Amino acid sequence: MKIKHETTKTNQRIKRSVKTINEKWTLRLYIAGKTPRAVTALNNLERICKEQLTGKYDIEVIDLLKKPQLARDNQILAVPTLVRKLPLPVRNIIGDLSNTERVLVGLDLIG
Repeated sequence: MKIKHETTKTNQRIKRSVKTINEKWTLRLYIAGKTPRAVTALNNLERICKEQLTGKYDIEVIDLLKKPQLARDNQILAVPTLVRKLPLPVRNIIGDLSNTERVLVGLDLIG
């Protein structure tokens, strides 16, 4: 019985992931200038999206040096910060996104 329950949970995760991957993704990357960490974060994000979300994503890069009010409005405490706006729920990942597995878990692409 326990094995069946775990299998059901795994199937639910797979179904959720497939549904999520088929939706259009809206991602925002908050940076503060074209620093090496910002460039690394954007390159890593683009690579991950091409591999995992081919053609189903939009990336908006927001430079907080040009629009500092957006940091407060969107509760951005550190940069670079990636925000998954869609699909819901909203999720935030802080850092240069170099740990691919952590990013995939954070975006809910893998369980």
